[in-house]
Amino acid sequence: MLIAKLYADDQAIDQLIKYLQTRGRVMKYYRMILLAIGVFLSGTTLAEVDYGTKDEAKALVKKAVAHIKTNGLDIAALDFNNKKGDFTVNDLYVVMYSFDGNVVAHGQNKKSVGKNLIDQKDSDGKEFVKERVSLAKKNSSFWQEYKFTDPLSKKVLDKEAYCEVISNTIVCSGAYKR
Repeated sequence: MLIAKLYADDQAIDQLIKYLQTRGRVMKYYRMILLAIGVFLSGTTLAEVDYGTKDEAKALVKKAVAHIKTNGLDIAALDFNNKKGDFTVNDLYVVMYSFDGNVVAHGQNKKSVGKNLIDQKDSDGKEFVKERVSLAKKNSSFWQEYKFTDPLSKKVLDKEAYCEVISNTIVCSGAYKR
């Protein structure tokens, strides 16, 4: 009932904050109320977060490769870099690397585009970009395991990425193991 009242009347939030401030409990209750309002307005609960699967990661790569074939690498790379576009779904996103380790597109970290990450290591010291390039030179498609930061939890998790090679470019998406 309190949430419905807050939603219906924006001024009720200000009144509630003033009341809680006078009681010296504003931070504790303010956070709880904001969380409740956010959950209510989004229509989701914390337990309802959808995580991508290996099959969905593979399907996203297939979709990305089809997009490259239709629109070319340059346009596709722009689309893959868009965090709110069709190639980012929950914790799944598309990345593209050249065979020398340059990032062509990255659905979660646009700042890495144009950088050479051939020597990048995961938290276990595995040179996963170097391994990815090596696998791509031998296979037109493959799976790769490494550790990477999950964009939703911000924790380093085991990840399984599906990759395909097109036009001397490696296109990947991966699911985090939970």
